[in-house]
Amino acid sequence: MTIYRMDHVGVVVEDLAAAIAFFVELGLELEGEAAVEGEWVDQLLGLDDVRADIAVVRTPDGHSRVELSTFHTPVATRNAPRAPMNTPGIPRLTFVVDAVDDVLDRLRAHGAELVGEVAQYGNIYRYCYVRGPDGIIIGLVEELR
Repeated sequence: MTIYRMDHVGVVVEDLAAAIAFFVELGLELEGEAAVEGEWVDQLLGLDDVRADIAVVRTPDGHSRVELSTFHTPVATRNAPRAPMNTPGIPRLTFVVDAVDDVLDRLRAHGAELVGEVAQYGNIYRYCYVRGPDGIIIGLVEELR
């Protein structure tokens, strides 16, 4: 058995337009948007009467994608927790950026909140985590070498 590649990461958000704007500000490119519904989606997700809108954003190099989904039906029964960083199973997406401080300032205008502080590891990189749309944890890494 062979894995060819990781195709994408999926994240459910409440406000699709705001999530798209956040990731575009981060530097990803909107690849496309679609409405999904029907028996195949119900089978795939193990839910009934799914109606959702999705958008796919990709990194500029074209190698990584994030699928953003918002569900109209069925109604979610609970929200994801805003758990601390050491919670088992908590997802985070990390991106290499040109300048952490600049990207952080731009993302704050889209509601991003710094989780800890911007930290520097030797002369190798500067790194921080922010909470983006719906509490998604995003890592920002600036390579110093």
